[in-house]
This record gives sequence, C-alpha cells and structure tokens, in this order.
Amino acid sequence: MTDIALEMPWLAKAWKTVQTGLRDDRLPHALIIAGERGVGKRAWADAVAQLLLCDQPITDAEGGPVACSVCKQCALLGASSHPDVRAYSPEKSKVIKVDQVRALTGFAVASPQVARRKIAIVDRADQLNINAANALLKTLEEPLPDVTLLLLQESGRPVLPTIRSRCQVLNIPAPGLEQAQAWLEAKTAEMDEAERPSPETLKKALMLAGNAPRLGLEYATGEFIQLRDEAFEQFRQFMKGQAPVTQAARAFKALGLEGALALFEGWAADLARLVAGGAAKDTEAAEMLGYLARTNPGWRAHQLQDKVNEARQAAVYNANPELEAAQLLIEWKKLMPKRRRAS
Repeated sequence: MTDIALEMPWLAKAWKTVQTGLRDDRLPHALIIAGERGVGKRAWADAVAQLLLCDQPITDAEGGPVACSVCKQCALLGASSHPDVRAYSPEKSKVIKVDQVRALTGFAVASPQVARRKIAIVDRADQLNINAANALLKTLEEPLPDVTLLLLQESGRPVLPTIRSRCQVLNIPAPGLEQAQAWLEAKTAEMDEAERPSPETLKKALMLAGNAPRLGLEYATGEFIQLRDEAFEQFRQFMKGQAPVTQAARAFKALGLEGALALFEGWAADLARLVAGGAAKDTEAAEMLGYLARTNPGWRAHQLQDKVNEARQAAVYNANPELEAAQLLIEWKKLMPKRRRAS
C-alpha cells in the first residue's frame, strides 16, 4: 500500500499521530476520525489497519513506522481477505443497525485468527441508530487489548457524546485549493485522454466538493455536475416564480436524496456566510444567495439547515426524495421578498 501521507499529504498530521502512538505503545483503543465527505477518511483507516497489522513495519524518512507491504498480513490486506479486519457501514436503511454492532462485538471478543490484533472500522459512526450506538458503547466501556476501533464521522453529523467521550478524536481537514487541485490533476492524468475531464471541470468539481479531493474526483468523472447544473437552473427559475415546485423538485430527485440535501445544505451554509459578511463557497450560486442575504436575517439560514437535517432523518424511513425536495424548495421560497401590490 502506498504511504498514505505521501499519496494524500493533507492526511499527514493524523497519520503522524498514529505512527507516534504505535511507536510509543500509547495508541488508544478507539479513534474517531472526523472530516468532510470525500476527504479520504476511509483510505486513511485502511492504511492504519495495515500499519497496525503488519508483521515487519519499516521506518519512513521521518523515523515513523510504515507497513512493509510484503509480509503475510499486508498480502492478505492487499487481497481484501484479512480475517482480522472488519468494516461496518450503513445498509439499505441508511443506518448502522444493532445487529451489525452485535456482530462487531462478537468479532471483538474472539481471538485474532492470523494477526496479533484485530481492527474494526465503523464507517460511518454518525449513522448508528440509537440501539446500535448503545450496543457499541458497551464495547467501548470494556476495551480489549488486542482490538482497535476506528470510527469514521462525517463533519456536521453528530456522534453520541457518550461514544465521543470514550474515543480519541482526530480531525482531517480538507486541503487547500492548490494541494487539492494538484492531487486531482495527478489522478485524472492517469485516465485515457478521451475520458479525462477538462481543467474547467476539475475546477468546478473541487468548488462543489469544498476542496475534498476524492469527492471532487467523483464529481469530475460522473454525472453529478450536469445534474447539479440542471437542479440549480430549476431552483433559480422556481425562486423567480417561473417554474412550478413539482418541476424543480424532479430535477433535485435526479440527484438522489443525499445529493439533493448536500446541495441545499451547502447553499444554506453559504447564505449564513454571506449574511455574516463572508463569501459563498458555491461561486455560481453566490449572486442569488447574496440577494437573499441582503433581505433575510442570519437565523433564516440556520432554519434552512435544520430543515435539511429533518429531511436527512426522514431518509432513514425511506422518505420520498421528490417530496422532500419540494418541501425544502417551499422553505427557500419563503425567503424571497414579497412584491407590493400596485395601488
């Protein structure tokens, strides 16, 4: 496996923390890794799992341990078949259920099969339902010496305080534009020229991803940008009274519920920034959001963010994406100044 700190330099600080903890035998039994979607949390967790399981770690240029990539443990991890690593993530219900955590508990109390320790990755810990969270808490309260838990948390999504208090938290910030752009250009340079996104597409993808490189890569090589542009145009037309809510909602439905909610959430955050005198991250939406910022107090932006959170919670119960989008559009429309009737 490539040295994660070299491949994605913005992960270096969090990576160094694990190297130091392992070298000094002070690694905590549970880590929460928090960061924006697409910043590389899962890649970081996979690299940590390899480092902790490697039989023959070597030393990097700065004196920290790194996985050798050639021992039996590294070979099993490279083949995605290591029996002492388990990952748990939301299923069709969009949450991690208690049965999954019970399976994690069973895995934790069993003896390692081929390595000296076991690694459990919870991707994402902010999607544990209440029963699953309580079950995980019991495992955290009685840590086992041969088990390390890596809990991934998306920024802005809460984890129960009782769980958070029993873990060490590592924050992974998104890189700056220059670093993110360099990484994205290097990744897309490996693609066939005919499929390679244009520089303009890469720039826009990073803007929409908030400089999260891996999410930017997903946007640049998929359909998201086109679907987002169609949704934004329908949003503009709806806000001006030139398109019905049903038509605008269909455009957001095409993004999928999480994609639509991410757009609404980003615009609400930009609105709050503009009201406070800052700048919008979505530069294409800045003009419209700036107009709304001049005519609305800051609490309206936070109210919109609360509505997005309510819609996200409803998604757990298979809410209708088009209906949720329509309801959010109606909330946005309330921010438009009411026209005075001619006397």
